[in-house]
Amino acid sequence: MGHAFPAGTPALDFAGTLRVRYGPKTREMLDSPESLGLWFSECGITESGIDCQEADLAEALVLREAIYRLVRARIDGESYDEEALALVNETARGPAPVLRLTATGRRIEATIQQALAYVARDTVTVLSGPDVPLLKECANPECTQFYVDRSRGARREWCGMDPCGNKIKAAAYRARKRAVAS
Repeated sequence: MGHAFPAGTPALDFAGTLRVRYGPKTREMLDSPESLGLWFSECGITESGIDCQEADLAEALVLREAIYRLVRARIDGESYDEEALALVNETARGPAPVLRLTATGRRIEATIQQALAYVARDTVTVLSGPDVPLLKECANPECTQFYVDRSRGARREWCGMDPCGNKIKAAAYRARKRAVAS
C-alpha cells in the first residue's frame, strides 16, 4: 500500500494527500496520474486502479484543495470559501461508482469522474453530518492531516501514531531527559 488513510473518511484522507502542507519539505502524495488511480483503489472507492491522465490529476488536485479549504474553515469556525463550496457541490452531483454482485462477491468499478464525485459527496457528508464536532487537525506542527476523532473521550491528538504520534512523543521524552540532565 502506497498511501496512508488515517483520517477515518475518504474526504479527509484525500485532503491529506499533500503532506506537511506548511513546512519546508512539502510531500505530494498524488504526484502522478498513476498515484491518483492507485489512491482510489487503496481507499476502496474502486477495486482496480483507475486509468488517469494528467488532466484528471490536475482536476483532482483542484478538488483536493477545495476540500482542504472547506474543512479548514469548518474547524476554524469560519465561513466557507464560495468557490470551493461550488466546486465540491458541482462535483458531488456526478455519477456514483458502480457496485456489481458477482459469483465471487461484490465488485466496485469507477471512472475518474465517479471517483471524484464519491470523494465530493463524502465531503458533503463529513461537513454536514454528526461527526463535525469530532473533526480535528493533527497536533504535529509539521502535519496538516485532518481526521475524525472517534477515540474514547475524543482525546486523540495525532492523525496516527506512525509517524506523528511517535515523533512527538519521542521528542517530548528527549526534552524531558535533557531537562533532568541540566
